[in-house]
Amino acid sequence: MSQITALFYVFSAVLLFAAFRVITAKSPVAAALYLVLAFFSAACVWALLRAEFLAIALVLVYVGAVMVLFLFVVMMLDIDVTALREGFWRHFPVAALVGVIIALEMAAVLLPGFSLTSAPATDAAALRMGNTKLLGIEVYTHYLYPLQIAAVLLLVAIIAAIALTLRARKDSKHLDPSVQVRVTKAERLRIVQLAPQRDAVRPTDTDVAPVGDRR
Repeated sequence: MSQITALFYVFSAVLLFAAFRVITAKSPVAAALYLVLAFFSAACVWALLRAEFLAIALVLVYVGAVMVLFLFVVMMLDIDVTALREGFWRHFPVAALVGVIIALEMAAVLLPGFSLTSAPATDAAALRMGNTKLLGIEVYTHYLYPLQIAAVLLLVAIIAAIALTLRARKDSKHLDPSVQVRVTKAERLRIVQLAPQRDAVRPTDTDVAPVGDRR
């Protein structure tokens, strides 16, 4: 067994353990930290497969941005997961059965790809360009239309998320710029004449001091 193969099995074992702990950890903070470990292990596997760009992108995007933000949100909200975990083991057999079926389906699809007796020959010019440039050429030439479709779907998902979460609050005060632009001079100031609502107060005898007491 070569060193690369040994490292592949080590990182794969750590990845599987971390993924299992993500769904079984009692604390959401611990689950997020195990997910970070899973991402790091997956990045190491990508690096062993000579896909350095994907490994760096996985670390920078998911570990450096998404998971850090998710971890901060979980720590600030301080969610009580005791009530959320009620009935977990009751539904675990069904979830395990579904997981096994999904794993078998993925194995049936992916295992034929591992039956190659020898690695395909690689062009020397492609090796000089590097996998990052090759990935860019493949994505923006052969897979340009799927990339554009994925971008449109992500844009629709973002707009839908904003539309679903945006609610009008009664306690918030806001101004409509279109109404402000259409307002006229007469609507800005209105003079209203009001009749007096209270009669003048007449002084009483107790309010007037005697003439001799005046100084």
